[in-house]
Amino acid sequence: MQALLSDGVPSAERLDRFVEENEFPIVEGTGVTFFFRGQADDVRLRHFIYGLPTSQPFHRVEGADLWHVTMELPERSRIEYKIEVIRGDDHQWVMDPLNPRVAHDPFGANSVCQGRGYEEPEWSRPDDEARPGSIEDLKMPSRAFGGARRVLVYLPARFRKRRRYPLLIAHDGGDFLRFASLKTVLDNLIHRLEIPPIVVALTMADDRLTEYGADPRHGRFLVDDVLPRLEQRYPLSERPADRGLLGASFGAVASLHAAWSHPGVFGRLGLLSGSFAFSDIGDHQRGPAFDPVAAFVNGFRENPGRPTDKIFLACGTYESLIYENRSLLPLLQTTGMTVRYVEARDGHNWENWRDRMREGLSWLYPGPLWMVYE
Repeated sequence: MQALLSDGVPSAERLDRFVEENEFPIVEGTGVTFFFRGQADDVRLRHFIYGLPTSQPFHRVEGADLWHVTMELPERSRIEYKIEVIRGDDHQWVMDPLNPRVAHDPFGANSVCQGRGYEEPEWSRPDDEARPGSIEDLKMPSRAFGGARRVLVYLPARFRKRRRYPLLIAHDGGDFLRFASLKTVLDNLIHRLEIPPIVVALTMADDRLTEYGADPRHGRFLVDDVLPRLEQRYPLSERPADRGLLGASFGAVASLHAAWSHPGVFGRLGLLSGSFAFSDIGDHQRGPAFDPVAAFVNGFRENPGRPTDKIFLACGTYESLIYENRSLLPLLQTTGMTVRYVEARDGHNWENWRDRMREGLSWLYPGPLWMVYE
């Protein structure tokens, strides 16, 4: 950047060469500089880091159509962002035109900035040597909700009906497949003997915020509808220690609530960025959708019991939920459950949850490799 400005106003040719020769944003140590090129009245960085101003102004290079802003980003950080381009009364949030890294979620897509030291896990990418598992698409009658529900079921490579398999039920299963590469991750971890061959039921909700928000019908759906149908169809272990629930955000609330409401059924929980709203005094201040969640978490904090044996708890330090997740940890540890807690320099997004899969699954369901070497 200094070289670009050293000789006064840069020419269009120098700007073209600068754009062609660099990868954006430019990461230099813990400093990250974002650029935007184009005519505008104002340009702002819109990032998703809780605790920092969400709108940070770009500075225009005098006499040029190049804008820039620099921010500090700790090592091994990963953030998602957009650029707000203002022209008169028109305000548009756009993907960073100079950055090819993109993350998708159910609401669209964001540009991605990777701080120094962050690397996309190689075990989250397809491996030609890993035998692929298969996906079955089922319709399950539901007495809890009425009608039928769609459940996808992952079967590991070399699935055999004469052996018994552990079971994991994943909330928002379709999103875990699309946005967190869950099938690829399972194929790779099983191939590398980091987790055992496992059956994974991928559930989806019709009304996610209601059903996952500590709705008692959801626990009954898992225990009375899904589990018996899966045990009838597949050779599953009958040990509660071999049954687990996985969820992110509201899905983590649904996992903990189902286990708490039906103690002794599920022996493993993976709780990622749980939306564990609660209130010590006054209102939880997270909106009406969180009212039943706060009621549940408040009750759980008063009388947690021992709903499961092992919990993997993870949250991003750039999330607004980091306080709630940190606060839950010491309570969980007092119950006699075995708890592993992980923080990452990331936000509330699917790639953060993808990046936690290896550590979480191999701890909850250690495969032959970990059983020998750990």
